[in-house]
Amino acid sequence: MRVQWIMWALIVWWPWSFVAAQQASTTQFSGIVPASEIGPYVANAAPATPGSFDEVVDRTIEREHQLVSQLSALRPMIETYVQSMKADSEDSAKPIRDQYFLRRLDLASGPGGIAFVADREPVRKREAKLISLFAQPLQPAGIARMLVLDTALYKKDYNFIFVRREFLGEVRCIVIDAQPRTDAAPGRFAGRIWVEDHDYTIVRFNGTYSGHAANSPYVHFDSWQLNLQPGVWLPAYVYSEESDSDRGWGRVHMKAQTRLWGYDLSAAGNRGNQEFTRIMVDGRVAKDQSGTSSDAAPVAAERMWEHQAEDNALERLEKVGLLAPSGNVDTVLQTVISNLVISNNLTLASDVRSRVLITAPLESFSVGHTIVISRGLLDVLPDEASLAMVLAHELSHIVLGHRCDTELAFNDRILFPDERLFQQLDFKRPQADEDAADVKALDLLKNSPYKEALPSAALFLRALAVHAPELPNLIRPHLGDGFAGGPNPRMEALLSTAPQLDEQRIDQIAALPLGGRIKLDPWSDSVEMVKAQPLTLTLAREKMPFEIAPFFPYLTRIASEPAERVAAVSGTK
Repeated sequence: MRVQWIMWALIVWWPWSFVAAQQASTTQFSGIVPASEIGPYVANAAPATPGSFDEVVDRTIEREHQLVSQLSALRPMIETYVQSMKADSEDSAKPIRDQYFLRRLDLASGPGGIAFVADREPVRKREAKLISLFAQPLQPAGIARMLVLDTALYKKDYNFIFVRREFLGEVRCIVIDAQPRTDAAPGRFAGRIWVEDHDYTIVRFNGTYSGHAANSPYVHFDSWQLNLQPGVWLPAYVYSEESDSDRGWGRVHMKAQTRLWGYDLSAAGNRGNQEFTRIMVDGRVAKDQSGTSSDAAPVAAERMWEHQAEDNALERLEKVGLLAPSGNVDTVLQTVISNLVISNNLTLASDVRSRVLITAPLESFSVGHTIVISRGLLDVLPDEASLAMVLAHELSHIVLGHRCDTELAFNDRILFPDERLFQQLDFKRPQADEDAADVKALDLLKNSPYKEALPSAALFLRALAVHAPELPNLIRPHLGDGFAGGPNPRMEALLSTAPQLDEQRIDQIAALPLGGRIKLDPWSDSVEMVKAQPLTLTLAREKMPFEIAPFFPYLTRIASEPAERVAAVSGTK
């Protein structure tokens, strides 16, 4: 009964008709598949190598049914950011409005999941009508539908046509066209699928759920799965796009990125278990190895109390799946922070830490002596000087002694449902503190190694101010303070020194597209810097400041671990 509910919950039934497809033929797969073409199996794979294309399709369908079952037991975070586009005079498209969803996928509560952010911000009546048109296919139920090719995938409903073999990254795939039969029920996928040739899992599918654009509630999309554990492939990215096409309910020109993460949130609550090793138990005597041998003096106690509030807040953010665990990106941030601290001869009560907020909206804030900066903001910053500007502002709050709210030192203050996090945690500062931090940050930057590159940071602020009216959901922060919009934009004195913004100059890069710097592991929530070769731009429209771009991940396969290793890790040996 539960599986039937899951299948019903993911499918949004709309009437349409499909164009008749060609009949699939096993001969199109060139007959028997050599074992060298298919490759070895990993854990959980079927024991025999398929001998024909029909058998490959059977194995693929079986794996897709397993995915539906897996998703019913998982509750990942799912974030969708939508930009509505409009062609300009240079025949390139620019964002004119946006929308943002952040939810936890929970099929038991329905296809929309559990919302962290309201589906739609209050807007003027005319704008609300436009937004409802371009966002209709990307409401949460429609987004969830794009994670699985077909929750009721059966051969009787499709014609499967072999196309070729090709590599996606390191993963060898069988490319297949899937076309719904004319007598199939509504809601079938029409497009192309890529099936990896070890377990026969669909790792990518590209198309739509409609045969006639005028009647379809769905946009076209490109959905990717990543190998997150041995033998386990799970949805990670969905890119959606329509180019000014008439969908029956209005003309649409839009792009959207959907990301999933937090598949292994249970690990977030156990990352502090290594702290237990600080206590050594010798018989019945417990020895404290922390190095503290006396009661804390009042000043030390006050600092410890503030530090406890800081740790409680960060731990709550990490457990809910919004804060990445400490990792390589933090090391990069720490280097820039150290440059600012050393060049200004700053003396602080404790070291300054840094963490990455996993979400896309551009924001940063400080919690005690920890600076938090969002993935989206790290993505669009064009250079190290711009990053130093952001970090200098938050470092200034610490230098000036602007306090963390110590009510979070009481653990009951963080005991609330996950979806209430944005309402319960607020790290915004009074405007007087923000103004003081702006002044101090400018002083820190002028004494730092980044002083000669400040015009680049100022240019980023100018680009941000220009695009803020069209992208309020990207610019608007949820936990901290924003950089643009409102009567008091951040670092206004530096903004006034910015050079003229020229979006037609190829050599002037004021901001990067989303996804340009940070790579997220959907299983562990860890982040790292993207290792990609920089490309020489040939057209001004390729700059894409603050814009959405397609996903093309480099797929890799996680090898199965030996049974002895699995047993040792799981504690069964």
